[in-house]
Amino acid sequence: MSDTVIIIPTYNEIENVEAIIRAVFDLQKAYHILIVDDNSPDGTSDTVRALQKEFSDRLHLEVRKGKSGLGTAYIHGFKWALEKSYGYIIEMDADFSHRPVYLKGLYEACALKGADVSVGSRYKKGVNVVNWPLYRILLSYGASFYVKIITGMRVHDPTAGFVCYKREVLQSLNLDAVRFVGYAFQIEMKFRAHLKKFKIVEVPIIFTDREKGKSKMSGSIISEAVFGVIRMKLGSIFKKDSF
Repeated sequence: MSDTVIIIPTYNEIENVEAIIRAVFDLQKAYHILIVDDNSPDGTSDTVRALQKEFSDRLHLEVRKGKSGLGTAYIHGFKWALEKSYGYIIEMDADFSHRPVYLKGLYEACALKGADVSVGSRYKKGVNVVNWPLYRILLSYGASFYVKIITGMRVHDPTAGFVCYKREVLQSLNLDAVRFVGYAFQIEMKFRAHLKKFKIVEVPIIFTDREKGKSKMSGSIISEAVFGVIRMKLGSIFKKDSF
């Protein structure tokens, strides 16, 4: 039994899912993987089921009824993982923008170096992003600066989705109260951990944009992040019991 599970949410990731699973299982450490698939019409879950015959004790699959957002997929995965005995729960994308080689650093930051939450950071040491157009870099970097100002968190990459949580962190948070479903979910999770005084550290990574499949970014996701951060901060002040 591994002490670590990697949660990978998927929707139409048929081009990436087998490769990312094999890449993780090729690593020296024996991670487990949970795929949370939103009933992808391209057959992503069928590919995972076929791979379960090869990795029966390490590869797990949860299929939801439909596309319900990144945040709810992770909450589903967190609750699943907490029902098991995993000590460390890691978020990771399916599209290789989060390179499996960096899993070791995230894990060791929490397991060996005293972090409660470790973040695979694009901006800890400059801007380490590959294959993004300039406007996308400016949008992401600007959003990170904006979040730091509004929330007071000293996290250089608060929107990052490559994150390791100690079990105790997720147990202490009110997961049912998490309100954001897009990329703002990543900000909210870090903010809730910050309010609980958990130690958040950043592990520098190089982020490479996906080569296969389509990005799930949209205008509504950006709007949720921009306006949601202010509502979240105000909520933490006036409705502290929800945090």
